[in-house]
Amino acid sequence: MELVYTVCLLFSLSPWLVLGLPPIWTQPEQVHLSYPGVPGSMEVTWTTFNKTGSTVEYGLLGGRLFDMSAQGNSTLFVDSGDEKRAMYIHRVVLTSLKPGAVYVYHCGSDEGWSDLFYFTALNDSVHFSPKFALYGDLGNENPQSLARLQKETQQGMYDVILHIGDFAYDMHEDNARIGDEFMRQIQSVAAYVPYMTCPGNHESTYNFSNYRNRFSMPGQTEGLWYSWNLGPAHFISLSTEVYFYLDFGQELIFRQFEWLEKDLKEANRPENRAVHPWIITMGHRPMYCSDDDQDDCTKFDSYVRLGRNDTKPLAPGLEDLFYRYGVDLELWAHEHTYERLWPVYGDKVHNGSAEQPYVNPKAPVHIITGSAGCRERTDRFNPNPKDWSAFRSTDYGYTRMQVVNTTHLYLEQVSDDQNGNVIDSIWLVKEKHGLQPGCE
Repeated sequence: MELVYTVCLLFSLSPWLVLGLPPIWTQPEQVHLSYPGVPGSMEVTWTTFNKTGSTVEYGLLGGRLFDMSAQGNSTLFVDSGDEKRAMYIHRVVLTSLKPGAVYVYHCGSDEGWSDLFYFTALNDSVHFSPKFALYGDLGNENPQSLARLQKETQQGMYDVILHIGDFAYDMHEDNARIGDEFMRQIQSVAAYVPYMTCPGNHESTYNFSNYRNRFSMPGQTEGLWYSWNLGPAHFISLSTEVYFYLDFGQELIFRQFEWLEKDLKEANRPENRAVHPWIITMGHRPMYCSDDDQDDCTKFDSYVRLGRNDTKPLAPGLEDLFYRYGVDLELWAHEHTYERLWPVYGDKVHNGSAEQPYVNPKAPVHIITGSAGCRERTDRFNPNPKDWSAFRSTDYGYTRMQVVNTTHLYLEQVSDDQNGNVIDSIWLVKEKHGLQPGCE
C-alpha cells in the first residue's frame, strides 16, 4: 500500500519536477516582408527563440514548389527588460525576382518551417501604378482596423503597406512579449506584402531597440531614415523622434537632416525626377494638426516644422527643406484621427486654385492617418481649426493610396466604424513636379 501511495505521489508531483525545463523554440514565427529598394528583390524577416538556420525556399505559383532557395543570417536580439529575453531575428534577401510574378514561400530550417505564404514581386517599371494601405498607431489591444486590412491584403488589394510609426503599444512591454504578439498579429498582412515602416514615440524605450531590431528596412540606419523608389514615386521615410529624444543623440537631428538634403538633391536631378516625379515623405509626428491635445503639431513653433532653438547649434526643421525641394505629399500619423489639409506652407494655404485646390497645388499636401486602432482610443479635435484644415474624422480607419501615373495620385479614407465605407477622397494632380522657383 505504501508503494502505491509513493507512486501516486510521484505522478502527482511530476509536472512540478519538470517545471524548470524550458521549451525549445525553433519554429519560425512573426514572418514579414520588406522591400530592400533594389528592383527584383524582397526581404523576408522572422523570429525564433533558439538559434537555427536562416533559409527561404520559394517558387513561382503554379510551378514546382520550393525549386529555389536562399540563405541569410540571424542576429541575436536581447530585450533590455528585466528578464533579458533573447530572440533570433532572421533575414534573407531574395533576388532576381520576375516583376509582377507571384511566388510561394516558406522560411525556417530543417529544425522547423513556417506556414506557406505568397507574395507578388514588385513591378520595377516606372509605369507601374502601385496601391498602398497606410496608417499609424496600430496596437496589440484594440487593433480595430486590422481584421479588414488582413482580409483586403489577402484579396490582393495592396502592393505595399506603410506603417507610419507607433506599433503594438508597446513592443517592449511585458519583456517584449507585447512586441512578439503584435508581430504575430500583423503576420497575416506583412507576410504577403512589403511592410514598410518608420519609428514613432511609442518605440522609444531602450533607444528604439525593439523597432531597430525587429524590422528590416533599406539603408544602413536600422530603419530610422531611408528612401526607395516604386513606380513613378520616390519615397522617403524619416524619424521625427530625433527632435524629441535628445538623450539618444542630438547629433541624429543633423545627421538625418544632411541625409535628407542629399537624398532630395539626388531625387531632383532632372534624369531622376523625370522617372520618379512624385516625392512622398512619411514620418510619425505631423507638422500641422487640429487635435485638442497640445501635441507638437498643435503649436505654431512645431519642432518638426521649424526646428529647435534650444540646441547648439540650432536644430533645423523640415518644412522649408521639403518645400524647397518640391515634396508633393507628406504622410503623418501620431494623432489618433484622420485629417486632410489643404496645400500648406508657412501656416498658410497655397491651393492650386479656388475651384481645384489639389490641381497643381503651390505647396505640399499633408495627410494625417493615425486612427488604425490602439488602447489609447481616438483623439478629439479642436472645435476651431485653422484655415488649412480641409477634412477631419475621429472614426477608426486607414488610408488607401494609388500613385496612378506621373501626374495623378488618388487618396481615400476608409472608416472601419462605418463598415469600410469611404468617407473622404481626393485626386492630387501635378502636371509639373520639381524644385520651387529660385531653388535651382
